Amino acid sequence: MKKIFAYDFDGVVSLGIRPRFSDDIIITGRCQEESPYVFEKLSEMGISCTVMFNQMTLAERGDHTVQARTYSGLHKAKTIKELKEQGIEVVRFFEDDPIQKAIIEENHPDLDVVH
Repeated sequence: MKKIFAYDFDGVVSLGIRPRFSDDIIITGRCQEESPYVFEKLSEMGISCTVMFNQMTLAERGDHTVQARTYSGLHKAKTIKELKEQGIEVVRFFEDDPIQKAIIEENHPDLDVVH
């Protein structure tokens, strides 16, 4: 089992908390249609690692609502589970949003979630 750290983008990587290694990943609640902005910011920061986007559209997810934050947390929890099924264990996740942090912790009680 490969062990990695994972990071939220907004409020974590966007504020300067950088992935340790290129094998670490960013799991963002942002939708695929927001990827140009994310990749532009990562390029400016010199970060090149895998980014996993929410598969909902922005219209479906909404923006900055409790429901949107809940969808993002569920996306992150599901992605962590799917990675584990592929032999990639997220051992630490950096998350700034308390709603999303709670969802990740509820679904992955053994995961170290850093707020």
